[in-house]
Amino acid sequence: MALATATADGAPSVRMVLLKGADDRGFVFFTNYESRKGRELAENPRAALLLHLPGRQIRIEGSVERIAIDESDAYWATRPVGSRRSAAASPQSSVLGSRAELEARVAALDAEPARPHHWGGFRLEPETWEFWEHRDDRLHDRVRYRRDGAAWVSELLAP
Repeated sequence: MALATATADGAPSVRMVLLKGADDRGFVFFTNYESRKGRELAENPRAALLLHLPGRQIRIEGSVERIAIDESDAYWATRPVGSRRSAAASPQSSVLGSRAELEARVAALDAEPARPHHWGGFRLEPETWEFWEHRDDRLHDRVRYRRDGAAWVSELLAP
């Protein structure tokens, strides 16, 4: 899915991330908390997601917070060892002097590193959903659902 974040002063950035969970509490993804996206979410805990399917899109906007440590630990334990080592070694979004520097950081780790404190999950809690479906002549269908207290309001949007 595409994840859009913004700095405290509103400068946007977007990147693809792996959706690792979706339930009635929201959408979960994992990252290095010290990465660009992690820093932006700490400054401005709101984000937008885009799920793209042929002829369809789902846009979701809402507030974001870190998930519980035990949830991050549980997911960490399911990752392949190589992925755990890479995540533990990488100073994500930081400038590297060389590829060899990164490989040396991986080589210096224990065979199966524990989850580092700077790595874990975030959950986006939806406040707005928009469903878009392609139609001929650009007369696309767009329906938005937005939270109004405990209820959801449905609105038809012009294409």
